[in-house]
Amino acid sequence: MGSREIKSPEDMLETPASLEEDRRSRKKLGMFFIESDNRRTAFGRGYTGGTTPVDIHGKPIADLSKTGGWIAALFIFGNEMAERMAYFGLSVNMVTFMFYVMHRPFSSSSNAVNNFLGISQVSSVLGGFLADAYLGRYWTIAIFTTIYLAGLIGITLCASMKIFVPNQDQCDQLSLLLGSCEPAKPWQMLYLYVVLYLTAFGAAGIRPCVSSFGADQFDERSKDYKTLLDRFFNFFYLCVTIGAIVAFTLVVYIQIERGWGAAFGSLAIAMGVSNMLFFAGTPLYRHRLPGGSPLTRVAQVLVAAFKKQHVPFTRSELVGLYELPGRHSAIKGSGKIPHTDDFRCLDKAALQLKEDGGNPSPWRLCTVTQVEEVKILIKLIPIPACTIMLNIILTEFITLSIQQAYTLNTHIGKLKLPVTCMPVFPGLSIFLILCLYYSIFVPVSRRITGHPHGASQLQRVGIGLFISILSVAWGGVFERFRRGYAIKHGYEFTFLTPMPDLSAYWLLIQYCLIGIAEVFSIVGLLEFLYEEAPDAMKSIGSAYAAIAGGLGCFAASIINSIVKSVTRNPENKQQSWLSQNINNAKFDYFYWLLTVLSIINFCFFLYSAHRYKYRTEQTFEAWETKQNILAEDS
Repeated sequence: MGSREIKSPEDMLETPASLEEDRRSRKKLGMFFIESDNRRTAFGRGYTGGTTPVDIHGKPIADLSKTGGWIAALFIFGNEMAERMAYFGLSVNMVTFMFYVMHRPFSSSSNAVNNFLGISQVSSVLGGFLADAYLGRYWTIAIFTTIYLAGLIGITLCASMKIFVPNQDQCDQLSLLLGSCEPAKPWQMLYLYVVLYLTAFGAAGIRPCVSSFGADQFDERSKDYKTLLDRFFNFFYLCVTIGAIVAFTLVVYIQIERGWGAAFGSLAIAMGVSNMLFFAGTPLYRHRLPGGSPLTRVAQVLVAAFKKQHVPFTRSELVGLYELPGRHSAIKGSGKIPHTDDFRCLDKAALQLKEDGGNPSPWRLCTVTQVEEVKILIKLIPIPACTIMLNIILTEFITLSIQQAYTLNTHIGKLKLPVTCMPVFPGLSIFLILCLYYSIFVPVSRRITGHPHGASQLQRVGIGLFISILSVAWGGVFERFRRGYAIKHGYEFTFLTPMPDLSAYWLLIQYCLIGIAEVFSIVGLLEFLYEEAPDAMKSIGSAYAAIAGGLGCFAASIINSIVKSVTRNPENKQQSWLSQNINNAKFDYFYWLLTVLSIINFCFFLYSAHRYKYRTEQTFEAWETKQNILAEDS
C-alpha cells in the first residue's frame, strides 16, 4: 500500500509478567505515530487544519487573503437566516393552518408538525454524510436549498388555491370547536404532507452543513482562530434568532393582513433571495475536499476489530499499530489523529500482524487515524444526547404555550398581539443575550472560571440545561395558577375565549428562560461538535446537534401520546392531562413531569461532561506518556 508499519518496541514481543507491564506496553504501542502528526500546535490552542483549503474546482488557494473570512461568512449567514425563517414560520403557523383551514384537531396538527420538525432534523445525518463523503458542503447546501425552495412553493400553492383545501363555507369558530367543519379530503392532506416533508428533506441537507461551511472560512493556522470560531458560532446563532423573530412577527402579520398564501409565499421569496446571495458569494468561499464515505470507514473499523477480537496485544506475530508514514493520513481531508487508550477493543482493527501481508484489505487492517475517528464519534454521543431533553421542552413550548396564550389577554396597551407571535419572545431574549454576551457574560464569568472565553463549551451546555429546568418548572407553576383562575372565573368550558384580566405576558418568564438556555446549550454544542469532530467528519459532527433536535421532536410526540393514554379514563369521564380543552386539562402536571425528566437528564450530563476529555487534553497526555517512556528507556 506504499506505506510502512509503526513498529512496536522490542519488549512488545514478550509476554508481560504483570498487568502493569501490559499497561505500559499498550501505551508504547500507541505513542509512535505522534511523531508524524505535525497538525498539533502549542497545547491549549487546539488542532490546526488537516487539509489545505481549496477553491470550488478543488485546487489549492494561492492567496487565502482574497477568500474566506467574515465577508464570505456573511453570504452563508444570509442563507441560514432565510432557512430558519422558513423553518420557524412553518413550525408556528402550520399548526394553526391545519386547524383553521384544513380542519384538523389541535392534537393531530401538533403531532404532524412535531413529526415534520423531527424528520427535518433527524435526517440531517443524510446531508452530513453526503457532504463529508461525496459532494462537499458547498454543493450539498446548493442542492438541498433548491429542494427546500421547491417545497415552500408547493406549500404556497396549497394555501393559495381553493382546490387544495376543504370548503370553508359555514365553518365558524363554534363549528371548529365541535369538529363539524368539512374535513380535508385524503388527497388534499397527502399533497400537504408531500410538500411539507419536501421542505423537511431540504432542511435536512442544509442544517448540518451551513455552520461547518461557515467555520471553514476561517484560517485554522491563525493565532486568533479560537476567538474567531467562538464569535462565529455566536453570530451564526444570532442569524438563526433573527430569522425566527421575523417568522414570529412579520410572517404572522402578513398572514393576518394578506392571508395564508401571502404568508407562506413570503417564506418562499426569502428563501429564493437567500439562494441567489449564497451563489453570489461562490468566488469567496474556501472549500474542504470530501474525504470519502465516513460510514464505510466506520464499518471497516468495526469489521476489522471483530475479526481480530481474540488477538492479544502481546501476540508474538504482532508487528504494531498500523499507520501511514509522514504527516499525511490515508483519509483525504484529514490529518493524523494521535492514539488514545479509550475503547481498546477498537484498537484491534489497527493491529498489524505478519499474516496481514504487504497489501492488506481495509476490512481487515485500518490505520490508527481511522480507528480514532470512530472512537471520537462514539465519545461525542453522550453530550448531544443530553440536549434531547432541552429540545423536548422547546418543542412542547412551541405548541402548548400557544394553547395557553389563546386563553390569555395579549394586549399591550391598545395593541393586540396575535397569539402566534408569542414565540417571538424567546427569540428576543436570545437576541439580547447574544448582543450582551461579550460585554457582560464573558468578562464576569472569566473572573470566576479563569477561562479565556468565560466558560468552556461543555460548561455553557451545562448552564443552558440548568436554566431549562428553571424554565419548565416555572411553566408548571404558572399553568397551575392560570387553570385555577379560569375555573374560578367561569372559563372552564370556553378555552378559546381570552380572559381579559389575566395577561399573557406571564408567559414571558418561561419564554425568556428557555431562550437563555438555548443560547448557552445550542451555541456551545455547535462549537463543541465542530472542534471535536474528526477533520473529515465535521458535517457528521454538526449533524449530531440536529439529530438531537429531531429526536427531541419525536420524543415530544411519544411522551404526549403516552401521557394522553395513561391519564385518560373514559369510564370515569376523566380527560387526559393534555386535553384539547386546556382549562379542563392538567398541563401543570405535564410541565412538572418534564421538570423531573430534565433534572435526571442534567445529572447524566454532569457525569458525561466530567468524564469527557477534549482532544487537546488527550494529545497533551499522549505527549507526556511518550516523554515518560523515553525517559524510562534511557
